[in-house]
Amino acid sequence: MTGLRQLSLLLGTVLLAVAPAVADDYTASIEAWRAGRVQRLTSPTGWLALIGRHPLEHGTWSVGSGADNAIRLAAGPSTLGTVTYAANGKVTFTLAAGVDATIDGTTARSAELAYQGDKPTYVRAGTVNFYILESGGKLFVRVRDTEAARRKNFAGIESYPVDPAWRIEADWVPFNPSRPLRITNVAGIVEDSPCPGKAVFQHEGRTHELLPVLEDGSDRLFFIITDATAGTETYEASRFFYADPPKDGKVILDFNKVYNPPCAFTPFTVCPLPPKGNALPFALRAGEKKYPGPH
Repeated sequence: MTGLRQLSLLLGTVLLAVAPAVADDYTASIEAWRAGRVQRLTSPTGWLALIGRHPLEHGTWSVGSGADNAIRLAAGPSTLGTVTYAANGKVTFTLAAGVDATIDGTTARSAELAYQGDKPTYVRAGTVNFYILESGGKLFVRVRDTEAARRKNFAGIESYPVDPAWRIEADWVPFNPSRPLRITNVAGIVEDSPCPGKAVFQHEGRTHELLPVLEDGSDRLFFIITDATAGTETYEASRFFYADPPKDGKVILDFNKVYNPPCAFTPFTVCPLPPKGNALPFALRAGEKKYPGPH
């Protein structure tokens, strides 16, 4: 008995030593993820660099920062060139005479602008660049500036303290086949996205469900949510987070990685709103808080 008791005490001591180390490793992993999040947000291609999102209609339109342009940029050359959106969907851009700029990194003075897929054609002039964005069946000229005021004056991200209790193992209820989930964005545009199932979890003795969607080319679960802190402590429209694919009927909901949508930082994006059922009735004090800077 003495030997068994000593072994039990030894194991207990080891477990007590391991638990804080595991918690420290988890906290460090979340802090590293948050540091990467700030790096991506403040990069030259991040959301803070956006300075414009202009609708593009069929026809030929002048582009530049001058007041006489049909598409007036917030920065860059006074006259940059002209963009043509043909009835067949083809978009071309022609640089103005004498302007120092590139199309797709070349010195070509006129070229077709690719906008489908993940590698659009960029037009660059100094610190300013733009590309054609397709969204909701419409085209837009999306403009960035590495010297944008929002990027230069970034106010930082405030987050709740990391709490391992907000890393929750949920039951996964698959939908076979996937169901369409209606998602409305802040501009009122409605689109259906595939929903492969639902995550069911417990919090303070109550059962809650969240519906994710699948993005093109990804098997990760994307959740668009809101909770009782929205509009006071956190961004009023929504917050996002991802989860790895379900395994053995379970899915990990790590609310410490809940983050603000681009709309929380800039007016030049259109973000999705939480689908019906994804409004949590409790205060989710985890992840990112409301951005303290302008948006």
